[in-house]
Amino acid sequence: MQAAQTTTSNRAPIALILAISAGASAFLFWLIYVHHASAANADRLMFLPALNAVLNGLCTIALLAGFSFIRQRKIAAHRAAMITAFAFSVLFLVSYIANHALHGDMIFPGHGTPRTVYLSILISHILLSVVALPMVLITFFFSLTGRFPQHRKIARFTFPIWLYVSVTGVVVYAMLAAWR
Repeated sequence: MQAAQTTTSNRAPIALILAISAGASAFLFWLIYVHHASAANADRLMFLPALNAVLNGLCTIALLAGFSFIRQRKIAAHRAAMITAFAFSVLFLVSYIANHALHGDMIFPGHGTPRTVYLSILISHILLSVVALPMVLITFFFSLTGRFPQHRKIARFTFPIWLYVSVTGVVVYAMLAAWR
């Protein structure tokens, strides 16, 4: 009876998280592929791509620290590290939106094998970032509401996806910067 009650009480918040994630993904799709940045903004806030990479890198460090802490059963330190990773991800998202609103999408200038590698990394990064958003939010929901068995169950999948998205965000920036 308890399990059925827990499942029922999880449905509405998870449905809301999925709806918010779908809306955020739709907005980002529009921003990147439909919205056209004004040429008047081309020279404004040019540091944003580098800031995005730094925030992704800091998120990666916080994720790895959080993983290390939970392996050592340091729950408070784990929680602090994961909240820090989440904060860096939120700041990244704000900076990412500002960058794309001002500058639009960046086209990789390389050709041949480097372009194929870049596009492979970028496509996997984009697809997994769409998957990571609701997973991260659901994982946090379970943790913050004390549903630790569900938290542990989903965190096993959330962590590597979130880590991959953070690391490949830095790689995408580095490849764009190297070929500029």
